[in-house]
Amino acid sequence: MQDTLTHIVRAGRRLAGSVLDMALPVTCPVCERQVSGAGGLCEACWARLEMVSEPVCDAYGTPFVFDEGDGAVSARAIASPPAWDRARGAVLFNDCSQQLVHALKYRDRHEVVGAMARMMVHAGRDVISGADVIAPVPLHRWRLWSRRCNQAALLADAIGDIASVATHADLVRRVRNTRSQVGLGESQRSRNVKGAFLVPEARVHDVLGQRVLLVDDVLTSGATAGECARVLKHAGAVHVDVLVFALVSHAG
Repeated sequence: MQDTLTHIVRAGRRLAGSVLDMALPVTCPVCERQVSGAGGLCEACWARLEMVSEPVCDAYGTPFVFDEGDGAVSARAIASPPAWDRARGAVLFNDCSQQLVHALKYRDRHEVVGAMARMMVHAGRDVISGADVIAPVPLHRWRLWSRRCNQAALLADAIGDIASVATHADLVRRVRNTRSQVGLGESQRSRNVKGAFLVPEARVHDVLGQRVLLVDDVLTSGATAGECARVLKHAGAVHVDVLVFALVSHAG
């Protein structure tokens, strides 16, 4: 029932956005220059995006300078193995990708979802192909109320539509309203989200024995995605991959 209502709300927002597009000039969501199509970046901003391409670390998705072979992982992944199995990202986190994420997250520029999702589908072909179900990283209900939408859920829904994979917006629930991760170190981030998520009893049957693809906008330290992956595996998921729009690159 909740998934059905979520789809209805999203469809209404898309319709409202289409009406506004016809009435107002269409602008680049990053620099606000006028562009020809809704959701599109101007040529200059497209050029500023740093697309992630293979070879990449199989665990964290960050690019290698040289091809290390299939399944190769970075020194970071060896020193600190993530709770998920594989991660992929469409672009590296820089000033331009940050502004694009913020346009969706804080400025209600929902028209960018389609372009971001298509880039994520391209970058995450291998992790999408084996997924049984897609789950967005959830927001706490109070943060969802203040933002009016969960950007991860919008991206997950669009990716599911493109890839024809079932999406469950409430597969993971955030049960504790944590402070913002901005400005926290890696260990602080991990402590901040510890115990903040669970798989509701009513959703355990959707997780048990399944390969879950967890979707978010940005992967920074991996604390939030890691905690979500842990509760999914505790609930019986056999494999958890992560797909994000932007990756914060770490040396090694």
